[in-house]
Amino acid sequence: MRRIWAVVTTTVLTASLAACASPSEMASGGDDDGTPTLKVGVNPVPHGDILAFVRDELAADAGLKIDIVEIPDYNTPNTQLVEGELDANYFQHREFLKEWQDANPDNELSYVTDVHIERLGLYSKKHDKVGDLGEGAEIAVPNDPANLNRALRTLEKEGLVEIDPDAGENASEKSITENPKDLKITPLEAPQIPRSIDDVDAAVVNGNFAIEADLSENSEVLAWEPQGGDYAEKYANGLVVPADQADGKQVRTLVELLHKPEVAEYIDKTWKGVVLPVDAEGAIEE
Repeated sequence: MRRIWAVVTTTVLTASLAACASPSEMASGGDDDGTPTLKVGVNPVPHGDILAFVRDELAADAGLKIDIVEIPDYNTPNTQLVEGELDANYFQHREFLKEWQDANPDNELSYVTDVHIERLGLYSKKHDKVGDLGEGAEIAVPNDPANLNRALRTLEKEGLVEIDPDAGENASEKSITENPKDLKITPLEAPQIPRSIDDVDAAVVNGNFAIEADLSENSEVLAWEPQGGDYAEKYANGLVVPADQADGKQVRTLVELLHKPEVAEYIDKTWKGVVLPVDAEGAIEE
């Protein structure tokens, strides 16, 4: 009976300790050799490819294992992070995280470091240059607020529309004050835009979705989004973790690895200007 009671007591104690652990602690694990593991949710391209390079080429020497979870949408990664299913995610920029935090004020996440920028491009399968866009041409743009603003600023840079100066970073179709060609601006879910490019005259496409759809191979890039001012600070994609894990040893190790010169070289070689590496100080590495 004493032996049985000891087993029961140990089981209860173990369960109690597990219940007291934070979600992030429970999500983190270790391999059989005790090497700590970070479970990171990513959009497949380019985030998943970049992180796979780090995992395969750099992580072992740094004493870290990385478990990559590919998530194809923008909505799930933050939810899984706050629910403890992930230790970190890598798919978003600061503006997107800010919008998410505003909508979910009880869940505090920390943006830890920039890694890369996916340039928005104006692509077309029907036209070779911006000047070919005629009266009433239809242009698809992302419908999430941060990327919609970026898309409209791209059109503004090319002289296709003028945006109300008071719109700031919140420009939408309603912010257009001048539209000399009477262009039809059509907001769509960002992942859907490459699949719709045959049906419109042109489309402003996020870099990751342009890569997945091989747009640079089968369409013309009419224009790139403007890069002035605090472009990198706003739109670089980076690593996000629960606020109480921002200074964790494993997180710091991953940050160091993401800014190794080998990673920047890999990004430049693989995506040739569609994706730009960002250094640890937040500057674009040209």
